Amino acid sequence: MTVPRIAITAGEPAGIGADILAKISRHACSAELIAIGDPDLLGSRAAALGISLQLQPFDADLAPVKQAAGTLKVMPVPLAKACQPGKLDPANASYVLETLNRGAAGCMEGQFHAVVTAPVQKSVINDAGIAFSGHTEYFAERSNTPRVVMLLAAGNLRVALATTHLPLAQVPQAITESCLVESLHILHHDLKHKFRIRQPRIAVLGLNPHAGEAGHLGREELDVIIPALEKLRSQGLQLSGPLPADTAFNPRVLDDCDAVFAMYHDQGLPTLKYAGFGQAVNITLGLPFIRTSVDHGTALDLAGSGDAEESSLQAAIDQATQLVSV
Repeated sequence: MTVPRIAITAGEPAGIGADILAKISRHACSAELIAIGDPDLLGSRAAALGISLQLQPFDADLAPVKQAAGTLKVMPVPLAKACQPGKLDPANASYVLETLNRGAAGCMEGQFHAVVTAPVQKSVINDAGIAFSGHTEYFAERSNTPRVVMLLAAGNLRVALATTHLPLAQVPQAITESCLVESLHILHHDLKHKFRIRQPRIAVLGLNPHAGEAGHLGREELDVIIPALEKLRSQGLQLSGPLPADTAFNPRVLDDCDAVFAMYHDQGLPTLKYAGFGQAVNITLGLPFIRTSVDHGTALDLAGSGDAEESSLQAAIDQATQLVSV
């Protein structure tokens, strides 16, 4: 196929998004990378880090070409207000969301083959009076996708989530049969069609300690999870579980599955991030386009220091390129 054209949103301007974009630009890439953000911010942050960076205007009418070291194409989105590294400002919440809008629209209109996102600061967007719970939910809304699934991958370990950015007290009510059936169908479909796994095997975790221990530690497994899994097995999905979460992440289980399906954010992701922090990739399944992201936050204390690592952004770009190419 042609050279993949990958958009990269620059993230929270006071965070490390511009730093890691500047660091990525030092290396040649098999894809064409298009930064979506403020050119002055990108240029000044690169200069502050001592990185020689030639910013080039993005022209959608030109055929994509492989990224040359020391260059970065830019789709300009101006900051609402000048910012300092590490200093959040709600005035720039609209800027952050506009970069996401441009990335999603560009994918849906065929300008980009995929979008990669640098980290945003949810709290400052909410402080600006804008309801925002994360990239995953925002892209689902922008693309009118009724349900998406968050998947994080670190090497061969893949962990998908039934629920994402919810307060823990709200998780049990969100674990419904329709939620599980729809989410597991999305996971199965994308493992098969995006990752080219012919017969995906999915290990499903229980919600409660010891997967409910036959109802003594909660009935969600008996009343919701097991009926959903039985329905899906009858449709041909290869599912194991529900498994106790405290013993599921061991070689015996992981060697026999292609993905683990966790019930909530902090049930599944601590183990994955321990196994691959800095190399893990966040992938949104179910969207009408490919979206990957870093596995870390805005790291405000590192912004502008030169100490931020670009490894997760590189992994996200590599994963997006692979998904485009399959």
